[in-house]
Amino acid sequence: MNKVLVGTQWGDEGKGKIIDWLSEDVDIIVRYQGGNNAGHTVVVGENKYVFHLIPSGILHKGKSCVIGNGVVIDPEVLIKEIHELVKQGFAVDSSNLIISDRAHVIFPYHRVWDSLKEKQLGNLKIGTTGKGIGPCYVDKFDRSGIRMIDLLDKETLKDKLKASLEIKNNILTKVFGHSAFKFEEIYKNYLKFADFLAPFVKDCVIYLDTALKNNKNILFEGAQGTFLDVDFGTYPFVTSSSTLAGAACLGGSIGPARIDKVIGVAKAYTTRVGEGPFPTQLDNDLMNEIREKGNEFGATTGRPRRCGWFDASMVSYAVKVNGIDEIALTKLDVLDDIKNIKICVGYRYKSKIYHYPLADFRFWSEAVPVYEDADGWLEDTSAAHSADELPKNAIKYISKISELIETPVTILSVGSKRNQTFFFQQ
Repeated sequence: MNKVLVGTQWGDEGKGKIIDWLSEDVDIIVRYQGGNNAGHTVVVGENKYVFHLIPSGILHKGKSCVIGNGVVIDPEVLIKEIHELVKQGFAVDSSNLIISDRAHVIFPYHRVWDSLKEKQLGNLKIGTTGKGIGPCYVDKFDRSGIRMIDLLDKETLKDKLKASLEIKNNILTKVFGHSAFKFEEIYKNYLKFADFLAPFVKDCVIYLDTALKNNKNILFEGAQGTFLDVDFGTYPFVTSSSTLAGAACLGGSIGPARIDKVIGVAKAYTTRVGEGPFPTQLDNDLMNEIREKGNEFGATTGRPRRCGWFDASMVSYAVKVNGIDEIALTKLDVLDDIKNIKICVGYRYKSKIYHYPLADFRFWSEAVPVYEDADGWLEDTSAAHSADELPKNAIKYISKISELIETPVTILSVGSKRNQTFFFQQ
């Protein structure tokens, strides 16, 4: 069975942990979009692993991991990530890590461009990580990008890099007053990156088609979440790629008829990192309490995440646009000490009640959440391994969420460790 795992909120839903848990029963794990602006955290025993580009399934022996064509790759970051895994005792080579030859490459000027543009926006900044993700995607769709396959050909890389630098240096020096990048320095460094990464680079269409013909099971993992999607998110406070389940086909080299199931991941509350609207955001005292207990700090940047109540209208919309079949609910244990819990069931906007978020830019900043109350359970859930071991009010909370989003919760996570996840059946 081929599955897509997608975030239903603003990212940071705990996808890395769920991917790691589901990887036990699949053969191949494919990352299909984004770049090293995303971070997936997995805790195994007493060890914590943070991934930015490599699928977290790499922690399982006998699995193959693919970085798809929809991902933009900073080769320096990727090589560092590979070295770190090897240092920690994991085998990472061309037999278990495959990189699409069509994935686009991030260069130093992308990172600088990212930061300079963000600074130029001032109060209108979107909270980018400054990793060069957006500018790299701009080059991709401007048809001036450099792909992994180009990196492996010295002459092609030379020609494309010179052409790109001519344009980029003109803008960087004349518009932003930044110093020009030197061709030789970048070219020399990227040739070294190419030498290291060459064995990993393959045509992923052929690789995955062969795997499917051999009845292999594939798990496609997305980065970020639905409401950071460039089309359906809180635009312009979004990422630069499509974060939806549908992007797994385009960015993961597979046809839509070959996807069997879509699993959405939702946190038992809501968080957001960076800039942008957040209707259910909590007051500072309660937000700080949840942030500390849930360790709500960005895996990539370390930035503190804003925290809010679960937004059922938001997740329900994510279910619709992704075609989600079931939900993995994470971090239920973070709410263990909260006596009175709220669930957002709609929004009041311009004297009307809406049960789904609007595309209207003003909606997100002016809409007032409509809440339903839920009783807390005030018991520790972190040791639970089945629904029978959960407090009654925790069961009621999960059931209410499932009812509001019209989708069953089938997987539950009650802590950061691998063994704190189980199939949820009532």
